[in-house]
Amino acid sequence: MGNFKKRVVIFLFVFIFLFTSVAPSIVGAEANLTINAKSAILVDAISGKILYSQNPDLALPPASMTKMMTEYLILEAVDEGKLNWDDVVTASDYAHWMGVNGGSRVFLALGEKRTVKELMYALTVYSANDASVALAEHLAGSETNFAGLMNEKAKEFGMDQSHFATSTGFPKDELGQYSPNIEGDTVMSARDSAILAWHLINDYPESLEFNSTPRIKFREGEANEMDLPNFNFMLPGLVYGNLVQGMDGMKTGHTTQAGYNFTGTAEQRGMRLITVVQGTNSVEERFMETKKLMDYGFSNFEVIDLIKGKEQIPGFEKIAVEKGKEKEVGALTASNVSVMIKRGEKELYQPKVVLNEKIVAPIKNQDILGKVTVEYTGKEQYDYLNEKIKSLSEVTIIAQEDVEKAGFIRLFFRQLFSVIGGIFGGIADSIKGIF
Repeated sequence: MGNFKKRVVIFLFVFIFLFTSVAPSIVGAEANLTINAKSAILVDAISGKILYSQNPDLALPPASMTKMMTEYLILEAVDEGKLNWDDVVTASDYAHWMGVNGGSRVFLALGEKRTVKELMYALTVYSANDASVALAEHLAGSETNFAGLMNEKAKEFGMDQSHFATSTGFPKDELGQYSPNIEGDTVMSARDSAILAWHLINDYPESLEFNSTPRIKFREGEANEMDLPNFNFMLPGLVYGNLVQGMDGMKTGHTTQAGYNFTGTAEQRGMRLITVVQGTNSVEERFMETKKLMDYGFSNFEVIDLIKGKEQIPGFEKIAVEKGKEKEVGALTASNVSVMIKRGEKELYQPKVVLNEKIVAPIKNQDILGKVTVEYTGKEQYDYLNEKIKSLSEVTIIAQEDVEKAGFIRLFFRQLFSVIGGIFGGIADSIKGIF
């Protein structure tokens, strides 16, 4: 080989090595899917299965996507009776300051009184920073305390690449005297943002009622009424409302440092997806990149039922029972065993049964006997948001009928025939069925 050819080969080898070394971490991506963002993720909103990811664990400033955690904590407080939607919140000095200086805002006056629900709509639809501060202070006494609650919840959810310093995602160094007394600034990874969106959708489905509202009238009927559109322009009736059918959430975010971010969710044909893009370059780009992810998900994947709910599992129609009058109990799935698959790969998924360690009589109808998981035998390396979310999609196996505990005599003779069965073989077999 001539010197020139040798140089070409060496150059190509070095180029390929360097390219593969610095290329972003991408999981489940097809060659024709390129997302123009610092990080991105596409997730099944039920199982947490990751269908595509690009730098999913890179901690970045989330800007107003932070408010998804504020939304969650308010919904939780209402659910637990700590707050009521009609509770009156009074705007503090800080909330009023944010109403003057805080980017997206509803111009809360000092001492202005608004209900929790009014402020929640201002937060979720218009991303109002003053509304977010007012709610945080009302629930926790201060934004510093509220940030502590946010970080506790993030730890509970397994959001390992997140840290919260404010209820808004507003840069802490721009808050002056109102900067919360907490170290660091707010960061969140694409995976963590998807985990948070997953919990909003699944723990509090009513969150979608707020997030899917295309516009609101704040202070409706008052002299200073405001007509406010949702910053999620992909909602029906808004600027990009025709890009993806079924879009009904979740949250945008933008600062100079963060770029243009968006956590989205949409449902089509009973299949719900969650997407996150972080660090895009414009309002339009964050929605166009979201469309790419959504189109890829809805075009390439589908949800199938491996087993219908309240049906028997092939090979496990009956399950052995210890110390029961009957030696077996009928078994059913508690609900559909569903899985999101790439189209055409149904044969690569099989139900896998994991029974309880001991199944002992007495057993009541509907008692839990075990669970059904799904086993994938293909070549793709699918990840999940985390193991906790993955486990929540498992389906329980339940008893089809009651099985009473056997009496002492029955159990005695059953044990006796078990011991001598090997000795007397056929004789024991002919009579042990009686017991």
